[in-house]
Amino acid sequence: MVRKEKKALKINLISLGCSKNLVDTEVLMGQLKASNTEVMYEQPFDKAETVVINTCGFIQDAKQESIDTILKAVEAKEDGYVKKIYVMGCLSQRYKEELKKEIPEVDGFFGVKDLPVILRTLGIEYHKELLGERVITTPSHSAYLKIAEGCDRKCSFCAIPIIRGENISRPIEELTAEASYLASIGVKEINLIAQDLTYYGLDLYRERKLAELMQKISDVKGIEWIRLHYTYPAGFPLEILDVMRDNPKICKYIDIPFQHINNDLLKSMRRNITSGETMDLVQNLRNRVPGVALRTAFIVGYPGETGEAFEELKQFVAKARFDRAGVFTYSQEEGTKASELVDDVPEEVKLQRADELMALQEKISAELNQGKVGKKFKVLFDREEGDYFVGRTEIDSPEIDNEVLVLKTEPGIRIGEFATILITSSESFDLFGIPATEN
Repeated sequence: MVRKEKKALKINLISLGCSKNLVDTEVLMGQLKASNTEVMYEQPFDKAETVVINTCGFIQDAKQESIDTILKAVEAKEDGYVKKIYVMGCLSQRYKEELKKEIPEVDGFFGVKDLPVILRTLGIEYHKELLGERVITTPSHSAYLKIAEGCDRKCSFCAIPIIRGENISRPIEELTAEASYLASIGVKEINLIAQDLTYYGLDLYRERKLAELMQKISDVKGIEWIRLHYTYPAGFPLEILDVMRDNPKICKYIDIPFQHINNDLLKSMRRNITSGETMDLVQNLRNRVPGVALRTAFIVGYPGETGEAFEELKQFVAKARFDRAGVFTYSQEEGTKASELVDDVPEEVKLQRADELMALQEKISAELNQGKVGKKFKVLFDREEGDYFVGRTEIDSPEIDNEVLVLKTEPGIRIGEFATILITSSESFDLFGIPATEN
């Protein structure tokens, strides 16, 4: 009798939502690879019989994308391409019971802290010793480093504390070890992420430790750029600005969502900062770190946002001239404090305001980019696209910010490497350049 060999497990992972979710997916992929499982990332559903979808449950659009992706996997299962579907992440954490009832074709739903359980369900052993090791899905020279989980902030519109729980900082030693591992596999750029970087260390060390962490990671050989994402404006730890100013490895870039400028809305949003304090902070950031780039985000259409309040926001954006800005329309999230308010701004007004604010920001971005023409910048190149090498300056975060395009016919450009580029022309969200000649 001929014994049939057991078919090797092949798993297709789909990651939705933010970079913090992506890190969770990469950790799962690392665990799977350590068990000699064939791992695929974001492939068509007919490529593997087992699919794991890491979902987002932050805002309505993200939730809808997650549900649509699950339903596409269900279709593939009905067509015989997929045998097992597992769903993890924020949407699953928040709506597990409802999802079980609505989409019974899914074979298992898991929360945001269920990694060992997911692995057990897949018949795979959890390897504790792999702490910090993961499969990088970003370009091999760039990676995210999640320094904390959860959030202690009580912003009225945000469901993250409901989903992810309280802030839990990771020890400095653990993070520097992970940074060293990333450097050992070729990573040159680390983007620090958390729900709020500025809170780092308060739970673990009883004091803010972001400045110390930045210094420690900058000591890791091979890491050349360290960038800060998701900082909270109220109580901003100004000591990190001195590190940013003086340490050439720390990118002069701060991602700091202000959400609004109107005092009544800031109070309702529970942002713990006033309009005047916000404007003072913007000035302080720029004074302490000359040339710093500020990325921010705003919510339009929050309950009670009058036409006058929106005009105040526009005036603030025009005056502050942020390097980058994202604009989101308000959506009510059940369980949050803001969900108790009347959602009184019509959807068409929200969309109109978002378009108006983004048009203003696009004009500012175009003017700031024009000011870069004729200047030289250190650029890290990510990929080739069409006729161009595509890279970024230190004030450009992956996927969301400006890109620098250099024709492939230009010599000396290598993907994953730095080059000094002279900017020759610009558009609203792109810069064009050539390799700089040495003087």
